[in-house]
Amino acid sequence: MVRGPGEYEISGVLILGVATFHDNTSGGERGKNTAFLMEIDGISILHLGDIGHQLSAAQVEEIGPVDVLLVPVGGASTIDAAAAAEMVRELGPMLVVPMHYRTPDLKVKPDAPELEGVDRFLKEMGLESVEPRPKLSVTRSNLPASSQVVLLGY
Repeated sequence: MVRGPGEYEISGVLILGVATFHDNTSGGERGKNTAFLMEIDGISILHLGDIGHQLSAAQVEEIGPVDVLLVPVGGASTIDAAAAAEMVRELGPMLVVPMHYRTPDLKVKPDAPELEGVDRFLKEMGLESVEPRPKLSVTRSNLPASSQVVLLGY
């Protein structure tokens, strides 16, 4: 089982769990988070989970190169669109998959903080809109030459 920071190998997939926080007060408000870097068929995929802060230089170095980045963009209990765009610029992935944002079908508890939609993140990335895809298949040979944002349908 993969849980928390550390190094794992499951069925030939290397996984590195990097300790992060769910807020920008070193976990004082929302606790710990783990970002997971997976190496699959020569492609590095980083899932930031519910990260609530920018990565430190040491964390960026520990993570290393990132081909595909799954990044929360909706704010509320994670980083917001501007912080997510900064994270993209810092890590330099070829594919960026935004996550954790408001959609028309999202059911939210009445007392929960309101998530932003994906549009603000797209604007931060210099994009007007991106057509959602039903799935994403990635190989080393089909990675784009420069960073692209991919929206997945829900």
